[in-house]
Amino acid sequence: MARQKKTAKALQDNSEFFEALRLMEEERGIPQQFIAEKISEAIVVAARKDYGGNDIVSCVIDPENKVFSVTARKTVVDEVEDFFTEISKEDAAAIDPNSIEQGFVDIKLDPKKFGRVVAQNSKNNFRQGVREAERGQALAEFQSHNRELVTALVQKIDPKTGNAILTIGHNEATLPKMEQVPDEIINEGDHIKVYVVDVKESDRGAKIMLSRTHPGLVRRLFETEVPEIFDGTIEIKSVSRQAGSRTKIAVWSPDPEIDAVGACIGPKGARVNKIVEELAGEKIDIVKYSEDPVEFVSEALSPAKVVSVEIISTEEPKSCKASVPESQLSLAIGNKGQNVRLAAKLTGWKIDIHPESGFFGE
Repeated sequence: MARQKKTAKALQDNSEFFEALRLMEEERGIPQQFIAEKISEAIVVAARKDYGGNDIVSCVIDPENKVFSVTARKTVVDEVEDFFTEISKEDAAAIDPNSIEQGFVDIKLDPKKFGRVVAQNSKNNFRQGVREAERGQALAEFQSHNRELVTALVQKIDPKTGNAILTIGHNEATLPKMEQVPDEIINEGDHIKVYVVDVKESDRGAKIMLSRTHPGLVRRLFETEVPEIFDGTIEIKSVSRQAGSRTKIAVWSPDPEIDAVGACIGPKGARVNKIVEELAGEKIDIVKYSEDPVEFVSEALSPAKVVSVEIISTEEPKSCKASVPESQLSLAIGNKGQNVRLAAKLTGWKIDIHPESGFFGE
């Protein structure tokens, strides 16, 4: 009867232990088997100290079959010389009648009966293992999102630096103030989209670089909202951006029947408006890409109307001269030169703007 109660209690203890493993996997995203291996290693290291440091202790933790056992294997001898590693035939037979024939006996150990120091060492080893697992898990998760768009939860805003602490999956990351869109207000509890610029491994774990200002953010937003871009029917050739103010994006399709610009705008502007809303009102110019630099530069200077483009030099840095009507001059240049600057970055050409009359800048 006492034995049955002991067995029942052991099963209950094991059940609670494996439930704890399951919860840790659920909450921290670390596989149960990995945690079990780390606990097993920690217990073995701790238990060996009770056996003179000899490598005779083994621990099996099997979450799938709910098996948790710790044993010390001793050699059966006629006369015991090493108490830590050897056992007499009489004592061995009392534990397992087959031990004399086997030449060894496995003695079941109760991890809870380890001394406080041993238990503490086990705890420290386990914690270290969990930290390593979390770092590895974070690195793997972040690397899977490298150069991608992810949705993050804003946990808090640092009042001194303005940096936003985000939660992505099971991991935390920082969105620096300088990578936030100027004048955009981010509040705790917001769900925001961020672009993963790069992921690196450092001594302190995964180092992830996030941005809301990177042109890649706009590229991925268009891939999300425009199915034709996602499936390759339409290609994004280049993107230039002044975050919080204006973005220019050049699109193209190998199928001449497809209106690449119109598809990106969407019915009544529905597609591009979703992106503008995500970017807090940032203006977006969608232009048609062309292999012909004259056509491409003319398109890139949108919304200004271009009369002509003259190629000055095809050597790097490539340069050209664009002529526009007098009434379009300020529009072509843009506020503080923004429009022509973004057009130049989009096309890869240095663009000099001149009025059609030819007087400006002569």
